[in-house]
Amino acid sequence: MSVVKLKVLKEEAIKLLIRIINTPSLSKKEKKVSYLIENYISKYGFYIKRKFNNIWTENTNYNKKKNIRTILLNSHHDTVKPGKNWETDPFTAIKKEDKLIGLGSNDAGASVVSLISTFIYLSNLCILPYKLVLSITAEEEISGSLGVRSILPELGYIDLGIIGEPTKMKVAIAEKGLIILDGISEGKTGHSARNQGVNAIYIATKDIEFLRNFQFDRKSKLLGFPILTVTQIKGGIQHNVIPDLCSFVIDIRTNELYSNEELIEIIQKKIRSKIKPRSLHFHSSFINPIHPIVLKAKLIGIKTYGSPTLSDQSIMPFPTIKIGVGDSIRSHTPNEYVLISEILDGIDIYIRFLKDFQF
Repeated sequence: MSVVKLKVLKEEAIKLLIRIINTPSLSKKEKKVSYLIENYISKYGFYIKRKFNNIWTENTNYNKKKNIRTILLNSHHDTVKPGKNWETDPFTAIKKEDKLIGLGSNDAGASVVSLISTFIYLSNLCILPYKLVLSITAEEEISGSLGVRSILPELGYIDLGIIGEPTKMKVAIAEKGLIILDGISEGKTGHSARNQGVNAIYIATKDIEFLRNFQFDRKSKLLGFPILTVTQIKGGIQHNVIPDLCSFVIDIRTNELYSNEELIEIIQKKIRSKIKPRSLHFHSSFINPIHPIVLKAKLIGIKTYGSPTLSDQSIMPFPTIKIGVGDSIRSHTPNEYVLISEILDGIDIYIRFLKDFQF
């Protein structure tokens, strides 16, 4: 593929992102945008597979007689619901000089179109030393069961995943995982005037105060300590009844030095309230610092770091890195935007990253 064609791909990437922004794609409602993206990729001759609102395809320019490795390029096309204080229509792309404003422009539309352009470019080169799989998936923002998790078994064996999320094109070689726990304290009802019964709120608040000051022991070099925060509480049925139940929610951002099960066991031993995990599959991610993809990043001057934010990395059972266009600080904010120059540079960096990559 010529340099001129790459220029065309970059121009098309901006036009595609505008169309993506103009097509509302809230989590669980991504059907229209998934077909929009499918139609764009299909015009380059790729066979698209689909499950729910997830689409994926593969390159063909690799040696099928050899047992070569497979790289997954993945990002998501769903968005959060727009909050208040937008100065423009979040579902209408607004171009202001270098800025492209609109819901999902930064998270993760810019990475979606950049990975698509990169995939098309690499798929039109001579034989690659690896197989490429491109997947654009749904429900990332809600960690839904019909997102990338639903298609992982159908993608085949993956040796390396590259996840497109706004990282300013730095490489996250580690990412904190997530555990959400429901805590329930049990007491006994009674009349408040007589101070009878066992107050479940008091049990819960005592546990919450302990958790507020609790510190885990193991500190990751990249991710620091696990972070525990109580984020919700609910108790009582009326003002004159001692509450017999109080529920609260614990949000834990994990590091790679603990399993999710181990963290839950530690907490349960420390408090009186009973805890129940909502899920156990959002693991912290960590790739060996001497993995060839990390060494390639360092070779071409890309910075590496540990990410505090969760992505679809957490459910991928193979080595992954996170690198994408835009800045995470803009995600989920009013007047979300991405710079057009960031997209053009991002495509160049992705190609430079992968064009001559060797496992």
